[in-house]
Amino acid sequence: MSRDHLQPATGSAEAPYLDLLARDASVEAFEQPVLRARAAAEPACRIAALEEARLLALRVRAELEGRRRREAELSALFETAHDLAGLRDVDAVLQAIVQRARSLLGTDVAYLSLNDPARGDTYMRVTEGSVSARFQQLRLGMGEGLGGLVAQTARPYVTDDYFEDGRFQHTRTIDAGVRDEGLVAILGVPLMLGPHVIGVLFAADRRARVFEREQIALLGSFAALAAAAIDTANLLTETRSALAGLERANEIIRDRSAVIERASEVHDRLAELVLRGGGVHDVAAAVSQVLDGTVTFTEADTAPAEALEASRAEGHAVRHGKDWIAAVAAGGELLGALVLRGHPGLDPVDQRTLERAAMVTSLLLLARRSAAEAEQRVRGELLDDLLDARDRDPRLLRERAGRLQADLDATHVVLAARLDGPAADADEEAAARRRLWSAASHLAATRRGLAAARDGGTVLLLPLGAGDTATDVARRTARHLGTAVHQPVTVGASAPVTGLARHPETVAAAYAEGRRCLDALRLLGRAGDGAAAEDFGFLGLLLAGDRDIAGFVERTIGPVVSYDERRGTELVRTLDAYFEGGMSPARTKDALHVHVNTVAQRLERVGRLLGPDWQTPARALEIQLALRLHRLATQIRH
Repeated sequence: MSRDHLQPATGSAEAPYLDLLARDASVEAFEQPVLRARAAAEPACRIAALEEARLLALRVRAELEGRRRREAELSALFETAHDLAGLRDVDAVLQAIVQRARSLLGTDVAYLSLNDPARGDTYMRVTEGSVSARFQQLRLGMGEGLGGLVAQTARPYVTDDYFEDGRFQHTRTIDAGVRDEGLVAILGVPLMLGPHVIGVLFAADRRARVFEREQIALLGSFAALAAAAIDTANLLTETRSALAGLERANEIIRDRSAVIERASEVHDRLAELVLRGGGVHDVAAAVSQVLDGTVTFTEADTAPAEALEASRAEGHAVRHGKDWIAAVAAGGELLGALVLRGHPGLDPVDQRTLERAAMVTSLLLLARRSAAEAEQRVRGELLDDLLDARDRDPRLLRERAGRLQADLDATHVVLAARLDGPAADADEEAAARRRLWSAASHLAATRRGLAAARDGGTVLLLPLGAGDTATDVARRTARHLGTAVHQPVTVGASAPVTGLARHPETVAAAYAEGRRCLDALRLLGRAGDGAAAEDFGFLGLLLAGDRDIAGFVERTIGPVVSYDERRGTELVRTLDAYFEGGMSPARTKDALHVHVNTVAQRLERVGRLLGPDWQTPARALEIQLALRLHRLATQIRH
């Protein structure tokens, strides 16, 4: 048979297969032309030609299918890369990768796990097609199961039948999850970032299956995209975090700038106040305007003790109810407090402003105290010169007194003051004496007088006001100093003196007189009182020294005084009348306006209390003196 004769047959043999290729028929359809030729008993050459055409067509069909599959794979990879380029939500991108991997590989399930460096295992992150909650919550230790082995070795692994594959470390938890999901064939590829494995991408079927090399490569490509998506997401997260950090830093900088600007404004205002010679109340008024509230300065003993101590210890303003307390302290000493009232909420800037104002207030108080102490020393030096240097130039004395606003030509009273409270030790006594001197100096400065520490106490030179007596000044000074030092202070005053600049020696003499009055008060048991020489009459000279007057009175007529105090009787008054009436019962009863028998009964009671010899001349003199001293002490007391 010639070649020309066979050519048409060959052409006709290929025609049905071209039609099948055009229709994208199934593989089984390509068997039909051969089967029909054999059924029709066509020539062998015709059947052979059809067989050859069928094989050629199947190869063409397989090539076309491969091209379509690669096109679909490339399209899916391209779409995934496009999603990655516009990454907004890493979870959505990973879900899309898993969905496309499942679709292209035609598996029942696809899933992705990520490594947990903190726990040293890998856990399910995204699943597609899974129906088991237990499977979706699996965690695989490194080296456990197929996924754990991939995560540990950084190599892909595939199994046709997981439960029959002995290459993997089977655990009860993993096998239970895989069995619960019904998986058999599993393919896993690593997610790599550089040399590090960050997770595993899986494709799995619920029946036995062989995964081809192209499918393993395709899943690896998706794994690379998933790793890139995770890396990009991490970079975006870090970038967002960095941007958020920068934003917070900018906010802090803006806040700090506002704080610095406001602090500078407050500093300028407070500095201006100090330079103008303002006081603590001026500072409080200025801060009230800045804080838009009411700020007051309070002495330490009137501020809330607990809040004040907390503020001093912490070095910050503290909240007390609806108020804020800022301690005004220096060297551990509480000088007072600035109180912001009715401000339950206070931001840090305003709190620092209140604290700064408290610091300025403490500096002002210390400056005022230093100036006051300097003035006190100057006043003390002038009084010391008046007491000791009697040959001073009167003109210079007047000039020095004038600078201290003291008038030496006015009428003055010299007072001797001394503490009378108990002291625990020498240090406490010295501290108490310093407090007394400070209080006396302050009193002298406010009264335009002078004060100095002397003889374990304090001496004051105070002007005598209109209508005042020396006794008035002494008692008022004793009360004032006792209140200031929280301890009894006894004060003895001289008679009024004048012309101190011309006759400074009169100051020393008046001071000696004041000390005698002070000693008399203490001997009479009248600690904490004040009295002048005019209060003692002719006994003023008698009471000088260290005589135990109170003891003498007690020993002489003490039983009678005690009897009157217990029973409410008038034995002491009867004794006074008896001696003033020349020891005559008749004159005594007239003075007391009682019956003579009453006088006799009272005198009989006195005899039983004082002894039968109480009317002898020696005893009678002592009793009369004791009665006079007792009456004098009672008058001073009241």
